[in-house]
Amino acid sequence: MPDTLISSPLQGFTDYRFRNAFHKYFGGIDTYYAPYIRLNGKMEIKPVYQRDLMHKHNIGLVVIPQVMTCDADEFLFVIDYVQSLGYTELNWNLGCPYPMVTNRGMGSGLIANPEKINHILDRAHSETNITISMKMRMGYYDPTEILDAFPVLNKYPLKNIGIHARIGKQLYVGGVDWDSFERCMEHTDHKLYYNGDITSVKAFRKVSDRFPTIDHWMIGRGLIADPWLPIMIKENDTEYPIDRIDVFSDFHAMLFRQFEEKLTGDKAIIRKMVSYWEYFEEVLPQAKREIKKLKKTKTIEAYDEALEKVYSVFE
Repeated sequence: MPDTLISSPLQGFTDYRFRNAFHKYFGGIDTYYAPYIRLNGKMEIKPVYQRDLMHKHNIGLVVIPQVMTCDADEFLFVIDYVQSLGYTELNWNLGCPYPMVTNRGMGSGLIANPEKINHILDRAHSETNITISMKMRMGYYDPTEILDAFPVLNKYPLKNIGIHARIGKQLYVGGVDWDSFERCMEHTDHKLYYNGDITSVKAFRKVSDRFPTIDHWMIGRGLIADPWLPIMIKENDTEYPIDRIDVFSDFHAMLFRQFEEKLTGDKAIIRKMVSYWEYFEEVLPQAKREIKKLKKTKTIEAYDEALEKVYSVFE
């Protein structure tokens, strides 16, 4: 069976603007999880979430909405909203590792509370007909936390469980824990997706050799750091295309144009683009010095000049 590649969402990065530009110029991703909807106790969908899920903003893409909550009423409210847009699946984020989320009992901070997980899943399955999938870490403090959650998860007809092979407390520091991921495979019959440190074709080959029965792979930070990665994985190729800088230039121009339309003022636009360059620079190491200067620019004019110097390195 061919491998299926999924875009694991990064809040503030993989919205519909990025998804469309990425899909047009790189491809290789089969399904995109949208950045999570978070209500914070208010039963209303923020405009930023509404825009991200509009079908006119996702033409030609397979997109699955995601929710971040530890409240059953919020969960059902979001289900009702995404179903009103025609979506048939909702992904539940129990993977976010950041303290601002986990301290409120959400994301990976909820994994150690099987009773609450059960209550929310029970209501969702008894009161709605939506398909539910999960995005999880293996715990917050300990990778065995998810093992205690599996008896609950196994009660429900979940579409899949995507597991990032770290614990929440790690954030993104330290290596992935393949032994604990393998224990997850032994504790459930649900279809598992693998997530964690797929940052190169070589890294993908290594993890796919370790887990030959896994055929769905989630790529998060690696997708932004190396936009060619998914298609190179699909083609089993480690060589970048000879026109990669031209392709990247067109991709960057489309992304920049969209944020120029959205944001007001040079500083806001540059700040947004610089956040992407924290990742882009990983695949363009030859221009490290020029990228460093680009990240310090204050005006669009200076940014454009610095960008040309980045590209000139590859001429």
